[in-house]
Amino acid sequence: MAGLHFLLVPLVAQGHIIPMVDLARLLAAHGARVTVVTTPVNAERNRATVDCARRAGLDVELAEIAFPGPELGLPEGMENIDLLVDKEKYLLFFHAIWRMDAPLEAYVRSLPRRPDCLVADSCNPWTAGVCDRLGIPRLVLHCPSAYFLLAVHNLTKHGVYDRVTDEMETFEVPDFPVHAVGSKATFRGFFQWPHVEKEQRDVLDAEATADGLLINTFRDIEGAFVDGYAAALSRRTWAIGPTCASTMDADAKARRGNRADVDAGLVVSWLDARPPASVLYISFGSIAHLPAKQLIELARGLEASKRPFVWAMKEAKSNADVQAWLADEGFEERVKDRGLLVRGWAPQVTILSHPAVGGFLTHCGWNATLEAISHGVPPLTWPYFADQFSSERLLVEVLGVGVRSGVTVPVMNVPEEAEGVQVRSADVEKAVAELMDEGPDGEARRARAKELAAKARAAMEEGGSSHADLTDMIRYVAELSHRKRHESERNTSAAALPSAPELGSKNSEKIEAEAALSVQS
Repeated sequence: MAGLHFLLVPLVAQGHIIPMVDLARLLAAHGARVTVVTTPVNAERNRATVDCARRAGLDVELAEIAFPGPELGLPEGMENIDLLVDKEKYLLFFHAIWRMDAPLEAYVRSLPRRPDCLVADSCNPWTAGVCDRLGIPRLVLHCPSAYFLLAVHNLTKHGVYDRVTDEMETFEVPDFPVHAVGSKATFRGFFQWPHVEKEQRDVLDAEATADGLLINTFRDIEGAFVDGYAAALSRRTWAIGPTCASTMDADAKARRGNRADVDAGLVVSWLDARPPASVLYISFGSIAHLPAKQLIELARGLEASKRPFVWAMKEAKSNADVQAWLADEGFEERVKDRGLLVRGWAPQVTILSHPAVGGFLTHCGWNATLEAISHGVPPLTWPYFADQFSSERLLVEVLGVGVRSGVTVPVMNVPEEAEGVQVRSADVEKAVAELMDEGPDGEARRARAKELAAKARAAMEEGGSSHADLTDMIRYVAELSHRKRHESERNTSAAALPSAPELGSKNSEKIEAEAALSVQS
């Protein structure tokens, strides 16, 4: 489908930008031209990844539009959710996101030719108006799991959220492909919070009017959930992932996402010296920050486990209590022979793809979940909020590849007297031992993980289910774009017809015949 031009508009959150840039690479590999539209700060963060794609011959580019945050009192440069230090500014930040429609529309109007399709993150419903005004086909990309999407839909449809008053009261998800029990706290949708009711309505309306839905998943793990969601919304839906399983060279793996705070070569050399499947990798993504006391419990449990580990500890850059503990406690010195501490962002795909890594302690963000599955690494689940508890259920209860750490509620529901601690060091030690177990249970879990990894790769290859879905989506966009352009040209032609008095002239029959031909062509 050479000649098609896609605009991709991710939410300004790293966990949403990463799969959108992956999608850009996939579309370009099918011959399309792709432009990822984001703000200056986010463009700079992801420029290395896009440059890497361009060096590989892919027609991918970044386009920058202004972020309206300063208009609402947000500091200059605060353009990504992970930069929000003051959580009280979350609502203001999303109000600024909703104002991105004006700079986006100005950018699109400046192009010499309208794009053939705009793919918007599901959390960017404000793109709907832009596409309607400019006559551009619009698809919605969902970044969480289909399990989560269908669960939230069914709970809303059946009135469960309205009926249950206690955040922690348990219930079963109705009309669901598998048995799933949880609470409002662990099944909360992205915009199911006070004061964002309008944003929630916007999201639902934009999804209901989209020309189709994309989900970053694959049918071998979520086929029933994908089909259930497509049927529930009566929308054409394509499973086009896991995008992280698409072919990437070592440079692309190392540059994916934020710029790493450690040299990828150093990490690879450290891992090369460890036995196969012996290392536990720990990361909580770009947004989740462990409270200092919980982080210390985790550190003590890791130390007691005697297992080698790589820990991407972003709190070591931002949390003064954690910095003081690291300086005074001597933790790094005691574990230096088997622990590698990265203060900040680590090259995650590089690490997970290394044969020395045998486990992944993860917050269960959907990107991290797919990366664990795609590389055959069993996860130790430590969900933090939102869709992450659904990812945990899928990994542990449905796929049988994960082990629970012991977290039971989102961080905001932890009682104040617990000081953020849900999992004590002894429980960490026990969970790590279970995950890395070399007995029959551990071997069976690793075998299932490797089997799913093979299926993930196969899904993305020619002949695979996700490759077929992506190809079908591109074909659909080509047909839809052609039809919309034709309608636009027809409307323009109709608008240029002579006024009513002129139609009564001696040339009226000729004019009416030409108008009829224009409508039918």
